[in-house]
Amino acid sequence: MSVKRKIITATAIGALASVTTGPAFAQEAITIASWGGAYQEAQRKAWFDIVEEELGIEVLEDTTSGAADVRVQVASGSPTWDLVQQGNYTCALLEKEGNVEPLSPEVLAVPGIPDSMKGDGWIGNLVYGAVLAYSDEAYPDEKPDSWVDFWDTETFPGPRSLRRSPVYNLEAALLADGVPVDELYPLDVDRALDKLREIKDDVMVWWSSGAQSAQILQDREVDMAMVWNGRAQSIADEGAPVSITFDEQVVLSDCWIIPKGAKNKDLAMKAIEVMSRPEVQARIALFINYGPANLDAFDTGVIPEDVAMGLPSHPDNAAKGFVLDAKYWAENLDRLTQEFDFFIQE
Repeated sequence: MSVKRKIITATAIGALASVTTGPAFAQEAITIASWGGAYQEAQRKAWFDIVEEELGIEVLEDTTSGAADVRVQVASGSPTWDLVQQGNYTCALLEKEGNVEPLSPEVLAVPGIPDSMKGDGWIGNLVYGAVLAYSDEAYPDEKPDSWVDFWDTETFPGPRSLRRSPVYNLEAALLADGVPVDELYPLDVDRALDKLREIKDDVMVWWSSGAQSAQILQDREVDMAMVWNGRAQSIADEGAPVSITFDEQVVLSDCWIIPKGAKNKDLAMKAIEVMSRPEVQARIALFINYGPANLDAFDTGVIPEDVAMGLPSHPDNAAKGFVLDAKYWAENLDRLTQEFDFFIQE
């Protein structure tokens, strides 16, 4: 057979295969976009492999950098992503904008995930905390363990750091000013900004990334900071003399959404249901220092006790903090971000 004929024959066979099997394969795969890196590698081991095995489908992967990506996908009219990971107030915002598919009753009925970590079109999949972290070298004796202590520059002198965002900061300021946790929302913004002005001169760095927040602690540019627990724990595990407290932590969750118009939304819905089950949720803590959003995961025996006690969503730690009000921030993020930027520039 000539080379030319071989090519024609191969092409014909390929075309026939695409006709006979193409639609089936298209229905047997979903594309999940997450944050990439070590976290997405952990998701693959903890969750995606389980989805593939149980549903008999292939999970393809991509990465996202935030809500703008989802808006572009939906605006195209033909999203290539079937399932996307976002932060909880971003999920609530995308739902408000009409950019997500409503979740099925079966998904929303999965027991163990608090109502504060789900909406009509999103559901929490892991938990992390915005916590107070500090240098053990700066505070060898008495340790700060509240936002009142963060504001107490006499007892705990030294440079501080906060995130360059109103989110978390307004809540922490109100707690430092004596507002009870159950009376935080809706936030008294003027009161919070007034409280922030008290320590503004002591905030040496307004960090803009998790990596930056960890680095300035590790390098002793600051002695105390509000950071994501996983970031502080990672440098502590590497030997940095840094500790955290879960007291008054802001309990945060990332979540799943299905972009509006996703072609494989039914399969994506089934994947969410599998990944939301307690015994599957629990697996994430085996591969990275984040907690399951499904609190029943702590009763499965999958997570070793010493690991569980260091997770922000462990019942003992979660009880020390409060869950960020995603719906409040979905309604007010743009306005308060602008107001906070003006505050930074005062």
